[in-house]
Amino acid sequence: MSDVNITIIDRDGVSHNIPAPTDMAMSIMEVVRAYELAPEGTIGVCGGMAMCASCQCYILSENVPLPEMLPDEDAMLSEAFNVRPNSRLGCQIPVTNELEGLVIELAPEY
Repeated sequence: MSDVNITIIDRDGVSHNIPAPTDMAMSIMEVVRAYELAPEGTIGVCGGMAMCASCQCYILSENVPLPEMLPDEDAMLSEAFNVRPNSRLGCQIPVTNELEGLVIELAPEY
């Protein structure tokens, strides 16, 4: 099992240093759910299909390579609340070795 270390700041402002598995095909949204860093039913409402913005997060790391934003994610963020230039949908970011050291903050719940 291979893990990367990521930091997730929850909606209460509490920072969590998390070992996230790279060998389970998980997304950032699924890691947040697995570690129960947001109340159940408030993150990943659409199941990771980029059809809601419940898993919106702010990317605070500048030097961690992320996958390119696809049109579905861009369209969903264009309709979401609390969007910032560094907003991404956690469901669209797979946990890979390249995410080592990633720091994100969960966006407010609508």
